[in-house]
Amino acid sequence: MAQILVRKLEDRIRTRLEQRARRNGRSMEAEVREILREALKEEEPQKAGFGTATVALFSGSGVFLDEPIQEWRGYPLEPISFDE
Repeated sequence: MAQILVRKLEDRIRTRLEQRARRNGRSMEAEVREILREALKEEEPQKAGFGTATVALFSGSGVFLDEPIQEWRGYPLEPISFDE
C-alpha cells in the first residue's frame, strides 16, 4: 500500500484531527484514512427524468421551432401546417 507525508500542517488542524480521532475511537492515521475515503467516495450520478434529460440535451443547441428550418440538400424545408 502507498504512503503519503503531509508537510507544513498547521497546529490547529493537527489538534482538531487529534480530537476527531479520539472522539471516533481511532488513531490519527486511521482517522485521516477515513476522511480521505469519504472525501473521494464516488457518488452515483443522479437519475434524471425524461423531460429533464431532454431539456439538458437541447439546452443551448440553438434549435428554435419559431425559426425557419435550414435547407437540406438544396431543398428548403418548412414545418408542417395543420391549419389547412
